[in-house]
Amino acid sequence: MGFAQLDAALAERRDAHLYRRRRLLESAQGPEVIVDGRRCLAFCANDYLGLANHPAVRQALIEGAERFGVGGGASHLVLGHSSAHHQLEEALAEFTGRPRALLFSTGYMANLGVINALLDKQDAVFQDRLNHASLLDGGLLSGARFQRYLHNDVDNLARRLAQTEARRKLVVTDGVFSMDGDVADLPALAQTCQAAGAWLMVDDAHGFGCLGAQGGGCAEHFGLDTDALPVLIGTLGKAFGTAGAFVAGSETLIETLIQFARPYIYTTSMPPAVAWATLTSLRLLRDEGWRRERLQGLIARFRDGAQALGFELIDSPTPIQPILVGAADEALRLSEALEAHGIFVSAIRPPTVPAGSARLRVTLSAEHTEAQVDRLLGALEQSRGGRG
Repeated sequence: MGFAQLDAALAERRDAHLYRRRRLLESAQGPEVIVDGRRCLAFCANDYLGLANHPAVRQALIEGAERFGVGGGASHLVLGHSSAHHQLEEALAEFTGRPRALLFSTGYMANLGVINALLDKQDAVFQDRLNHASLLDGGLLSGARFQRYLHNDVDNLARRLAQTEARRKLVVTDGVFSMDGDVADLPALAQTCQAAGAWLMVDDAHGFGCLGAQGGGCAEHFGLDTDALPVLIGTLGKAFGTAGAFVAGSETLIETLIQFARPYIYTTSMPPAVAWATLTSLRLLRDEGWRRERLQGLIARFRDGAQALGFELIDSPTPIQPILVGAADEALRLSEALEAHGIFVSAIRPPTVPAGSARLRVTLSAEHTEAQVDRLLGALEQSRGGRG
């Protein structure tokens, strides 16, 4: 049996200017990278604090490999839970102000694992319309009654919660929305959930490191404890600069996940050297507040410059600064025009974002310089309207 039907689907995606292709990164992450053999200035990574290639984190990874080897060798519940993993879990629990934390190999697995461990067909899950795909997939796979409330609309959520008779109710949201960069109204969501007897789950993948005085993300930014925000999820591959994910919460939550979260139970643990390196990146993320201060200055500089040029931005206080374009083909054209100037910015198109809202997703890092931001603004001005 051939794949003619699949070939047709691929051709349809190409014709709609939605086809994706991988680019070959031939250097370490940083403001300047080598992509497909060409050196360019990059504004598309999630390495918000510039820790992915930090010398101390690299050295910690080497030390971790020398001490613990490379592979985890087994799942956490067999013989793959090393002292490196355990120390990182304890450090993350302290950092988040939660009783315990639990490591997962990826953020996608953490979201699937948590939702499916907590819910089944007797329950209901309520998700923001702009949630990350992993959150949506987790809700759909759980078998729970699935509803999506209007983006950041607490009143719409409250009405939906009032109409359900489900056994358990879980409200799920991103802390910082990955394609828009805006921040969820977590205090209002927490109050609404408590009034309705629902649990609140926040995936703060893009908030950790960037928000909060010590980089504790949305929970620290809004001062939300375990009672207000019982299920807190973070990823380590963004501002932390390493890889993996964690869930922080109560003793009961973590023990429930250990017993029932299938993506945790049936997966080899992350390489222990990565956990060991993350202990160093966590210290840098927490203690070096100048990185957040520098990042905020660059965000303000970019926003002021882009708005002065007439580009449409979303109201985002985070390193995620989307330039709304609309049509997928125009977003692709603008991305290619920037690349001709030696600047790499990804065009984000449907189905990642809704139809008609294609954009350039500009992401800033504390490692960028003001001159590099100005260079991006200059290239944007020259690339607009077909000028390359």
